[in-house]
Amino acid sequence: MSPDHHGDPHHGGHHEIEMPHATMRDYVIGFVLSVILTAIPFWLVMTRPLEAGATAAIIMAFAVVQIIVHMVYFLHMTPKAEGGWSLTSLVFTIIIVVIMLAGSLWVMHHLNTNMMPMPHDMSQIP
Repeated sequence: MSPDHHGDPHHGGHHEIEMPHATMRDYVIGFVLSVILTAIPFWLVMTRPLEAGATAAIIMAFAVVQIIVHMVYFLHMTPKAEGGWSLTSLVFTIIIVVIMLAGSLWVMHHLNTNMMPMPHDMSQIP
């Protein structure tokens, strides 16, 4: 066998993709951050310390941050992983999530403002 180990999937030479090694510490940090990023929006909804619009905006921000936490700590997407393609997919995911959240809010807002008002006594119409 040659010194560059042709054909061995574990020794790919310069084609070898370096995967980040996760430690228990990384998983614990990811878990703790996930719990915090879930508990705060839950507390905001249950206690209602802010107006509804502000609460919704904060919850969406926490959701985006939680997606990033999951991608970094559990899916190990870093600039070093897979030659930078993981980071590119992370950025693409963030852009798609922002577009989806903004579009969903825009649609729900316009549906709410453009729906015909229903009178309370519609059930009395013959």
